[in-house]
Amino acid sequence: MCSSISQLQWIHNRLSIGAEKKEPMDVRIDMPWGYVVGRWYGNRQVRPILALHGWLDNLGTWDKLLPLLPKHLGVLCIDLPGHGYSSKLPEGIAYHFVDYLCVILRVMEEYGWQKVSLMAHSMSAMLCFVFASLYPHRTDMLVSIDIVKTRYRKPASQIDYLRTNIEGYMVEDERFANAKRQEPPAYTYTELEQVLHKGSEYSVELENCRHILERNISRSTKFPAKFFFSRDGRCKYYTEFHTSPPFAAELARTIKNVPYCVIKGSESNFIDEQSDEVIAILRENNPHFELHEVQGTHHVHLNNAQGVAAVINPFILHHRPPHLENWTVDAADEALPEVVKEFKLAVEDSENVKRRKRKSNL
Repeated sequence: MCSSISQLQWIHNRLSIGAEKKEPMDVRIDMPWGYVVGRWYGNRQVRPILALHGWLDNLGTWDKLLPLLPKHLGVLCIDLPGHGYSSKLPEGIAYHFVDYLCVILRVMEEYGWQKVSLMAHSMSAMLCFVFASLYPHRTDMLVSIDIVKTRYRKPASQIDYLRTNIEGYMVEDERFANAKRQEPPAYTYTELEQVLHKGSEYSVELENCRHILERNISRSTKFPAKFFFSRDGRCKYYTEFHTSPPFAAELARTIKNVPYCVIKGSESNFIDEQSDEVIAILRENNPHFELHEVQGTHHVHLNNAQGVAAVINPFILHHRPPHLENWTVDAADEALPEVVKEFKLAVEDSENVKRRKRKSNL
């Protein structure tokens, strides 16, 4: 592991030597109901990290963090169904947590990945906790920001939640149908910034709202100076994957050998005492589990990207280090940080080199 930010920056500089700078590439992945869109940043020669956003956000949530990540891996960010520029589900169809699990598998199928590296925030961190528990053999790295487990409620509260959620969905589904004939209410951009800032419970700093709004709004045809929310309002009432504490604990027990890094925002309560049992199980059963706290709110990766990168980068370099052909060193071995020394020894092993050459799939 790197012992300081300066060493980490040194590695970044070495990885960048001779590397071709690539502009982000917009992608579209066909789905049975339409398509999911995304943006692939950086290296496209090796399997990227798949980045998934939080509830009602979109891939813009990663804008400030991406430039700070190691250069040897690309990052494929996607808009989940109903969010950003991805297709909305047909009229009369409700969103469900399991739909999003299937999206991960469909993206893997699209690119022929046998394994996936995941980076997720909030709702998607819950999603990836379940995915890693179902497919630990297909998950080779998971970075979760400010959530570590699925949500659970007491039975009486769960009954109220289901009733309220169903009724809210019915209202939004009617609005969705009417939106084909009538444009939604429009607002000035400044008003939308305030709506997002307040709606996030002030988690998204006002100056960072633009990163989320860019893919969440459309210009009004009636009032050219105004905009309306273009995301699918039915996503507000998607069906969550609820568990009980024993079920969540059992899910955690299956994640035994997956590099798993959780980052908690210091001002957020999304990781609280209800997460203690799951965290204890992950610590006991998974030697590659890490938990860190970084100064910030629930959107700590957007508001304090530097602090989050300082945690994520050593984790990525340790568990998905660069291939030999992706980095250049012209200094003596003594000048190398330990993480590069260890990797250099590993890739010089002839069996590793032969095995890597035999692998044609990402």
